[in-house]
Amino acid sequence: MQIVRDLAGYTMGRSDLVRRAMSKKKESVMAKERHNFVYGNDEEGVKGCIRNGIDERTANTIFDEMTDFAKYAFNKSHAACYAVVAYQTAYLKYYYPREFFAALMTSVMENTSKISEYVLTCRQMGIRILPPDINEGEGGFTVSGDSIRYGLSAIKSIGRAVVDVIVAERRAHGPYVSMDDFIERTSNKEVNKKTLESFIKSGALDSLPGNRHQKFMVALDMLDQKNREKKNALSGQMSLFDLVSEEEKQEFGITFPQVGEYSKDVMLAFEKEMLGIYISGHPLDAYEKIWSDNVTVSSNYFLVDPETGEAFVKDGARETIGGMIVGKTEKITKSGQIMAFVTVEDLEGSVEVIVFPKDYEKYRDILTDDAKVFFQGRASIGDDPKGKLICERVIPFSSVPSQLWLKFTDKEEYEARIGSVMEILKNSDGNDGVTIYLAKERAKKELPPNYNVACDSELLGQLYQALGEKNVKVVQKNIETLGKMN
Repeated sequence: MQIVRDLAGYTMGRSDLVRRAMSKKKESVMAKERHNFVYGNDEEGVKGCIRNGIDERTANTIFDEMTDFAKYAFNKSHAACYAVVAYQTAYLKYYYPREFFAALMTSVMENTSKISEYVLTCRQMGIRILPPDINEGEGGFTVSGDSIRYGLSAIKSIGRAVVDVIVAERRAHGPYVSMDDFIERTSNKEVNKKTLESFIKSGALDSLPGNRHQKFMVALDMLDQKNREKKNALSGQMSLFDLVSEEEKQEFGITFPQVGEYSKDVMLAFEKEMLGIYISGHPLDAYEKIWSDNVTVSSNYFLVDPETGEAFVKDGARETIGGMIVGKTEKITKSGQIMAFVTVEDLEGSVEVIVFPKDYEKYRDILTDDAKVFFQGRASIGDDPKGKLICERVIPFSSVPSQLWLKFTDKEEYEARIGSVMEILKNSDGNDGVTIYLAKERAKKELPPNYNVACDSELLGQLYQALGEKNVKVVQKNIETLGKMN
């Protein structure tokens, strides 16, 4: 900065722009600044080296040296600060991991991708993430025993004012004991139909009696009843409830219908809707091993660093991602063909995949909502906050072959049980091979392809019962066994 000021007449502010362009390796900007540095720019108030008595060759040489230096230079004061912060955060992460991640997630509550990344890290470290709870949670993420409690303010449609009212009421008059009690104490303040439904869907009312399905079915009626009672009280009107005892009031109150809980998929969908991530599980949990064994990068690798303008994935690199399709938009090209923009979600976040007409025609039937697939293609990193993948190949999770291993103690056990086992196998049809292994003889035999099965939960359950779970093993193969990418 001092060089361009003293030699070429740059202002303080202008010299900082040059410093910034150098640090971000912006070639087009640097080419323009070279011209300004050497020859000057009257419109922008830059005098230039030549007018200051420095010849053209020397000026260009100096600029070249500045550019080379910028490739590795880093301010000492800046580096020292980085080192201190790195040490402090490493210390906190190691000795106080729950407090560290609770604070970290609170700081990025508006960034769902970051929260997803930190939640996955917590799970890998053995730290549970608990759903929000109106009887324990605070506005931000907090430590709860050996776990981390999701912040109430991170629920969609729940503002800070609502959380402040709920927490203040809880601290003043104790925990909420039922949904009726919760509505009674908060409905005349900030809680309305929308916030109540958000709390139910997110799991924030799970600590109160009743399941989510039951609460959702009576929420509106309960809220309306409480509002009517309070309105009557304000106007001085009496109701039936004013004439009966507290015990009798319970009999006339709204009760939960006798319905079971929502299915796991519905509950997960609600959590995703309200929190932006899954808390009690993930639709891909059952596929975590096949996913991790076959992808080369996750969705978060496509995030572009705003400082450097680069992502972990390099532009043009051939990569494999995988996950569940959560959205698809078709577009008609100028030539009248159909292409698609597909959003695929994995265990860390989501990324967009561009499928051009030729490939979309080939894979269209596979690319449906909730389909679990792998995409192979080339990364496209541009000016957007997140890069994309240009699709070249689509492989459904179900197409990745597995090998089913069935272990018998010895030949005698094999001969005694193989008949019943084969009866189980013949009722299953799929692409997964079967290998028989005799432990004592250390002998194995792969059954021919016409005995291939589908290693689903139904088949495995029957085999566990017939042979014992420890004698049944599924080995997942790699997608590269399906052939190399074209």
